[in-house]
Amino acid sequence: MGEALLDIAEVAERAGVTPSALRFYEKRALISPAGRRGLRRTYRPDVLERLAFIACAQNAGFTIAEIARFLVATPDDTRLRAKMAEKARELEENIERLNRMRASLEHASTCLHELLVDCPAFRAAFARPLTGEPATAD
Repeated sequence: MGEALLDIAEVAERAGVTPSALRFYEKRALISPAGRRGLRRTYRPDVLERLAFIACAQNAGFTIAEIARFLVATPDDTRLRAKMAEKARELEENIERLNRMRASLEHASTCLHELLVDCPAFRAAFARPLTGEPATAD
């Protein structure tokens, strides 16, 4: 017995996207339907993993065209691999920046300085180079 197919509305709800987004992704060859149930598209359950990947890639700054290319990439696609390495470096910088901000906010939430932004530990987090290290407490 085959796997149960999901209706377009169910996929949209589970993935947190609109049915029109699914149709757009389909036109861009990011996903493909398994068939139709009446007038409605149906999808295999694994489309949800593909949609999670698409959302993650978009949040990381990849364009739809870049995602489409990634989905059909082969190991010998050196240009795409270079782009992926560049994006990985950018993401690492963003992660370090966000970790620094998180550590500063955690410190500021318990800091007793009159003005939180004047706290030496809070300020030091933004004066030092990106290292991913948390701010030190007073």
